[in-house]
Amino acid sequence: MLIDIYHDTVCPWCRIGHKHLFDALAQYQQTVKIRWHPFLLDNSIPAAGCEFRSYMQQRKGIEPQAIEKLFDHVRNIGHAAGVKLDFNKIHLAVNSILSHRLIALAPDDIKNDVVQAVYKAYFEEGLNLGDLDVIVAIGTKYGMNSTVLRLQLNGNALADAVLAESTFARLNGITSVPFYVINNKVKIDGSHSSEVFLQALNRAALIEISTKIW
Repeated sequence: MLIDIYHDTVCPWCRIGHKHLFDALAQYQQTVKIRWHPFLLDNSIPAAGCEFRSYMQQRKGIEPQAIEKLFDHVRNIGHAAGVKLDFNKIHLAVNSILSHRLIALAPDDIKNDVVQAVYKAYFEEGLNLGDLDVIVAIGTKYGMNSTVLRLQLNGNALADAVLAESTFARLNGITSVPFYVINNKVKIDGSHSSEVFLQALNRAALIEISTKIW
């Protein structure tokens, strides 16, 4: 079973959706391979970041009180899913391209863990994912060589590839994330419940079986 995941590391709905997906996979009996694909929500944000609440108010076109209500709504949904989204810790809207480059460089056996660590760094600790030291520290925690990683990320390693893949996703009709494709057949748009993901996994398995039969 193959699952392609299109996501951005600064998207709270992606973190919620991933939790639901992995809850479904815990109940699923087949071996699953996951491929992570970048979808940059806003690559125009500078590496230093910009003030989070002002940015979100402008992006959403709503007043300060409304943005706090939105944060409360998303925080509560995250809590129900079992993930922490601490918007009070987040002071910077950040450019996520560096974090996607880290994910691309991470070996397959630790990639899922690195993805979740990146989400934790932003949504629980409020760290700047555009900061090289932050990103290198995450990779090093999971066994990546800090010297090699720093050299790679100080240069342009995979920057063009990340941008191209994000652009390719948009050109192929993906307009929001999270977005999931199971076995190149079943598509899921959004952070649905684990039950919906489990149904989708079973549907994809049935399609694969029927294809082999015919």
